[in-house]
Amino acid sequence: MIKNNQKSLNRTHVVLDALMVVCSYTLAWYLIIESGIFLEAGTGVLAPRVYFIPLFVIIPLYLFLYGIFQLYTPKRVMRRRVEFANIFKANTIGLLIFTLVLYLGGKNPFFYNFSRRMVIAFFLINVTLGTLERYFIRQALHSVRSKGYNQKHILLIGYSRAAEGFIDRVLANPEWGYHIQGILDDHHPLGFQYHSVPVLGETQELLGFLERNTLDEIAVTLGLKEYEKLERIVAACEKSGVHTKFIPDYNNMIPTRPYTEDLQGLPVINIRHVPLNDQLNATMKRMMDIAGALVAILVFSPVMVLTAVLVKTTSRGPVIYSQERVGLHNRPFKMYKFRSMAVQAASSEKSKWTTPGDPRVTSIGKIIRKTSIDEMPQFFNILKGDMSLVGPRPERPFFVERFKEEIPRYMVKHQVRPGLTGWAQVNGYRGDTSITKRIEHDLYYIENWSLGFDFKILFLTIFKGFINKNAY
Repeated sequence: MIKNNQKSLNRTHVVLDALMVVCSYTLAWYLIIESGIFLEAGTGVLAPRVYFIPLFVIIPLYLFLYGIFQLYTPKRVMRRRVEFANIFKANTIGLLIFTLVLYLGGKNPFFYNFSRRMVIAFFLINVTLGTLERYFIRQALHSVRSKGYNQKHILLIGYSRAAEGFIDRVLANPEWGYHIQGILDDHHPLGFQYHSVPVLGETQELLGFLERNTLDEIAVTLGLKEYEKLERIVAACEKSGVHTKFIPDYNNMIPTRPYTEDLQGLPVINIRHVPLNDQLNATMKRMMDIAGALVAILVFSPVMVLTAVLVKTTSRGPVIYSQERVGLHNRPFKMYKFRSMAVQAASSEKSKWTTPGDPRVTSIGKIIRKTSIDEMPQFFNILKGDMSLVGPRPERPFFVERFKEEIPRYMVKHQVRPGLTGWAQVNGYRGDTSITKRIEHDLYYIENWSLGFDFKILFLTIFKGFINKNAY
């Protein structure tokens, strides 16, 4: 049975992870301590064998962290990006623990003289080797399953859109190793097939299939109108001990990827998965925002000072222009920009787009708008917490009221902090471009956020985001 295979695979995986930790640690020791390539003051104080004493604690600690971050769960449908993120998180916590122990050791010779560079090298090497290890394991398993081995045998209960969707995905991904034996359904005759998966009988025949014990899993795919049978079917599956999963038939009704949370034993289905609702993710992003904004203010301060002087000396009015925008949780805030237009009445400014050849734009304004220099004061918005380095661009209240009636799911963008740059902007949707396309990109960002995704957008902004052909 597949259960025994999974147990053997997990044991093998634990052993391989332990070996990778040892290899990473040894390689870090060799590069930093033994080889002399990266010389560091004090590295010769400790005897070489002393450096390997911590391994007796590091190996079980890292295996425990890998377990906490679900790196030993079946990999049939786990995405590679999710797996890499979990490897990175586990190693980051390991690095923090390692660093904290060295710090708390104070002036003790062992802790004081222990190479910090080696700790960093171990972190980088272990993330790399751990990722490569899992990549090769994944490829080997995919190859084996594609050839018909290590299969997981599944029976579907109920013919519905959910059943069709599950079958379509399994057939399109043979490397998952799922073999669907058939469907039990009360509304289609014996022999009816969907993509070669036959109806084997009615749902009341489930007990007979379970008694033969040839199944690894039951997938309940009942249609919405048949949910009164759910309690009986689940009770029968639980009694037999066969692993059971429930695939709800509401996928076409909900426009996005939902997720379930536990509310003291009550499962609650959230219609949209927003990674930044997780406190750890939100904290990491906020720390990156603060650090990034401080660095950017220091780096670009000469540009900002020069811009302020030019704005002040070439036209009347304030240097910094603040405009009301709608931000996180639909709350308004004042967004800062270098003034690029002649001073105008607030009533006319609120509801007008800037157009090509707009006479309101000053001579300096044309340059700083085209190069996005006018946006630099928003680094201070980021420090205040009104904005983030990366996120959907905020809009004026007048246009928010208009677009929320015209564009489905427009208001979802306000579930995260607005950004200085965003996925829509680096894909060319800035200024006078399609609002619908812009929202599609914003929603993709919100549902697929990761720190790596943020770094990718910031990197693309350097090459694609500063010069805006749609800025007038």
